[in-house]
Amino acid sequence: MKDKSPLLIPLAFGLLLFAAALFMLPGSLGFSGANWRNASSGGPGNSDRLAGQNGNPSPPDTTTAAPGGGAGDPSAALMAELLRDLSNPEARKGEAVLTFESAEALKRFLARASQSGLKVLGTISSLNAVRVGFDDLTALRNDMRANPGDYTDAGGNFYVHIPGVPAAENRPTQAEVGFGDGALAFMGVRGDNSSWGKGVTIAILDSGVDALGTFGNRLRAIDIGQGLGGTGEVDGHGTAVAALAAGSAAGSTGTAPAANVLSIRVTGADGVSDIFTLAQGIKTAVDAGAQIVNISLGAYENSAVLTDMIAYAYQKGAVITAAGGNDTAASLTWPAADSRVVSVGSVDALGQQTSFSNSGQNLWVTAPGLELQTAWPGDKLVSFDGTSGSSPLVAGSIAALMSQVPGLTAQNAANLLAQYSADAGAAGRDPGFGYGTVDLGWAMNYNNQQYVDTSIASQYYRASEGLMDFVVQNRSGQPVSGLTLSVNAAGQSRDVSVPWLTPGARWTYTVPVDNAALAASGELQYSSRLRNPNGLVDQNPANNQRASAVIQTVK
Repeated sequence: MKDKSPLLIPLAFGLLLFAAALFMLPGSLGFSGANWRNASSGGPGNSDRLAGQNGNPSPPDTTTAAPGGGAGDPSAALMAELLRDLSNPEARKGEAVLTFESAEALKRFLARASQSGLKVLGTISSLNAVRVGFDDLTALRNDMRANPGDYTDAGGNFYVHIPGVPAAENRPTQAEVGFGDGALAFMGVRGDNSSWGKGVTIAILDSGVDALGTFGNRLRAIDIGQGLGGTGEVDGHGTAVAALAAGSAAGSTGTAPAANVLSIRVTGADGVSDIFTLAQGIKTAVDAGAQIVNISLGAYENSAVLTDMIAYAYQKGAVITAAGGNDTAASLTWPAADSRVVSVGSVDALGQQTSFSNSGQNLWVTAPGLELQTAWPGDKLVSFDGTSGSSPLVAGSIAALMSQVPGLTAQNAANLLAQYSADAGAAGRDPGFGYGTVDLGWAMNYNNQQYVDTSIASQYYRASEGLMDFVVQNRSGQPVSGLTLSVNAAGQSRDVSVPWLTPGARWTYTVPVDNAALAASGELQYSSRLRNPNGLVDQNPANNQRASAVIQTVK
């Protein structure tokens, strides 16, 4: 007998638009110093994010001596770690990434490298790090033995990939709706946003960006050894990503169409990058003045060099936005998995997590990521899927806030965006949606006390518990009382009084799912509608109703 399990399929969903919420001065918005500031509406808090490097997994304690090394060999542990990395198929063959104790130690190594049979492929002096190639590991082993005090880390140079999207037939059964050119409206962008992002630079670390008209004269590029790219079909990924962040032409307008774009190609001709090259790109972008660095690439392996470079960017005040990955995985790719990175997942036009979007405890926010209309080399428009598209929409949103709120830093803006994201899924932060789905309209109106937007944030089915949650959120700049939630649960209707809600506050009403009725009928319908009290004018009534079905499916 085949197993059966219920599946929630949203049928209709009001667009998550905008409103104002908790009073908070831009100067006090936590993405500064060592920790996030706690936020009463459920935004980022000290225990959640930016706790230095503590969010990163530590390498296993390896004490086994490397082949040919005795138990007393101080370099044995590092060599063992390197050998473990090199056995990983995701590590470049014949390469290592080395970190040294000091600038002097690095200088000594560079002076003797060629004589030792090692080829220096790249150097990051600020991290005392070097990428080396070798034909035989013996040369590196001998140098580590002879100079054990010089080394602090030795690891593989792992591949970094453009996230792939699973083939449609491999996705779970789910009714998904794409955006086309509707992503900005979904994010609460209304009216003229042509000045958003002005004066802010967004770096795109990708396959290069084609100099299309949608970027005007706001595009420049820096070559870090991979060429400039961006003009061929194989390089289209970077162009599509850049347009979602900062395109200005009709049909390919980004969230920050006035922002400057700095293109740094980090992929080779095969469309693949690596940890060391990515770290070089981050440093180049930050040193060139980029306040926001978008990385729509990922790897499932990390390294000390990438971790240290993320810290470098953070200390310089920059924000890294990164795609969470498209593997339907319960973990994020690196660098999105780092707690100091604004990691981004994907939703469809119904507000549900797309079937391919990765989940993870460090997920920051979600944004549109299905069938996004964007630019492509040759002045084409294409439909673009994946968290690769979600991440630049968030990068542009941060730039937009910086340009519209005087004195707001990139890190403050990232905090603000999370603080005023639209709750989704289970109430509060969760691995599938992070702090919520980006609602740029609400974030733009965070200090507008006259703005009113009450909403049904989500209609969330907890399959393991057999419960349906109806989550109400006040996205207004003022407290709201007198709301009524009308619920129809599998044919049973009821009206529920919603308690007084402060700006940004959430309230959840839960009903049990009748499993016997579900088994008998195969499908149960659920709908909800939120009614405002007389005299309260909701400036976004579209998000005041939802409908969904729990369907018994056969596995």
